[in-house]
Amino acid sequence: MIQLHNVFMSYQGDGAALSNVTLKIPKGEFVFLTGVSGAGKSTLLKLLYGALRPTRGQIVIDGVNVTKLTSSQLPFLRRKVGVVFQDFKLLPSRTVLENVALTLEVMGWGKKDINKRVYHVLKQMGMEHKINSTPLRLSGGEQQRVALARALVNEPKIILADEPTGNLDEESKEIVLSILREANVRGSTVVVATHDRRLIDNCHKRLIVLDKGRLVEDADAA
Repeated sequence: MIQLHNVFMSYQGDGAALSNVTLKIPKGEFVFLTGVSGAGKSTLLKLLYGALRPTRGQIVIDGVNVTKLTSSQLPFLRRKVGVVFQDFKLLPSRTVLENVALTLEVMGWGKKDINKRVYHVLKQMGMEHKINSTPLRLSGGEQQRVALARALVNEPKIILADEPTGNLDEESKEIVLSILREANVRGSTVVVATHDRRLIDNCHKRLIVLDKGRLVEDADAA
């Protein structure tokens, strides 16, 4: 499902953000990606959904070589990938419904089908009563669930989550993790970048560790 072959990534004026990373994540796997701040976790996720292109190396997603895609072809890749950003990236002037609906609007869904699907996903997350609220009227945990709903609403093949439980209380963390687990059970390949060692230890999933841009550990579930 996800393959990286000898991937290097350097930012202009800085050292290597990623250095010679080779990695394979099969379809349907749930993986944690960890490492200290600056280890390369966010860079790796950005490469996987085409926000960055590697300096060297090849990245293959669902059989497609991402490094060879043109800018006009990238949207077709992103339809397969749901992304949960660290800072949520919700539009403050739009309601919860409108934020989640954006993904389906871009894909050309009709309004009736969009509303039905969005309501269904928000209900799964216990957020249907907030459907007409704007993000600024939500708690951090509620905003995170809306960001998850937006990422999951089209049932993507791959879910990439960057620190999805950061700054959340324990109850909200468990809700977010439960949602990601359920998506994985339904068939999505899930990659979660996190600093939260307790979260990792409690989940018993494959763990990939980066250090200064290098892959230093790749351990199966304990």
